[in-house]
Amino acid sequence: MTASAENRIEYLNPAQAARRLGVSAKALRLYEQRGLVDPVRTAAGWRAYGPDQMARAAEIANLRALGLSLAQVARVIGGDPQDLAPALAAHQAALEDRLGKLSDAVAQVRDLRAALARGQTPTAGDLAGLVSPGLAVAFDLPWPWGGERFELSGIRPMTYITGPLGSGKTRLAQRLAETLPGGVFLGLDRALVGRADPVRVEATLAWLEEDGASRSEALTALVVALEAEGVLVVDLVEQGLDQAAQAALIAHLRRRGPAARPLFLMTRSNAILDLAAVGPDEAILFCPANHSPPTLVAPWPGAPGYEAVASCLASPEVRARTEGLIALRPDAA
Repeated sequence: MTASAENRIEYLNPAQAARRLGVSAKALRLYEQRGLVDPVRTAAGWRAYGPDQMARAAEIANLRALGLSLAQVARVIGGDPQDLAPALAAHQAALEDRLGKLSDAVAQVRDLRAALARGQTPTAGDLAGLVSPGLAVAFDLPWPWGGERFELSGIRPMTYITGPLGSGKTRLAQRLAETLPGGVFLGLDRALVGRADPVRVEATLAWLEEDGASRSEALTALVVALEAEGVLVVDLVEQGLDQAAQAALIAHLRRRGPAARPLFLMTRSNAILDLAAVGPDEAILFCPANHSPPTLVAPWPGAPGYEAVASCLASPEVRARTEGLIALRPDAA
């Protein structure tokens, strides 16, 4: 390779590489410590990731997304594929579940079109079920909304609840937990009614540590709640978690797949709610500052409410500095 060609190769620092890969910088360092990736060094001694290192790191991230531990990843990269069979079987099952739901939706569309051709107009319920299948909830909104009707259908595996201080999002979260079948509200005290399998809790904590999180009381309490039964609604999920722990946690939650039980996460952290990373199994529920009813916001620039959502989110460092602050508001009537 000529010197000019070598100069054209893009090298990324750890933070840039982690962002592009969708992992934490701490996770990248852990991959290096395990001997899975070997970043180059600049003349000043800083780590850098070129095309070869990024390709290897992407391979690691993809294997992790399939459910493999770092020990299993090391074996696969080393030429032993035995751990791939169960991981691929689980991934296939998730895809087949999604395919089955899509097939049911296609059949429903076909039936509605046939009925329409016979002169039978579909009901509003037929159409609502078509565009928003799955779990739904409806209730009168609490203060500060004053009893307006709220309906949320087609609830996805993960719904973020966000809004400015004093917007009522905590009250909305509590009412959701009260109304949803099997709903459980996890407050800031992290007190949970229910039990979780300690073996599953430990396995999840170990997984998060492999993705760069540091074990803490806050993280452990969250994992215990996540492994318990019920539809969980979490108040400020980022509380007590540093950026690496937040990145590891949200990556873990996204691996649950489209068939996972619904989860509601109240957040104002852009590490938890990364608008550029919101997937098809996720939704954003926004509580406006003017106490208009909460609305679903699409995760792309230009969508109604997108800029308002973006303005509510801050980095984990900023969120840590403002943790515990609340907006002054009048007492409820």
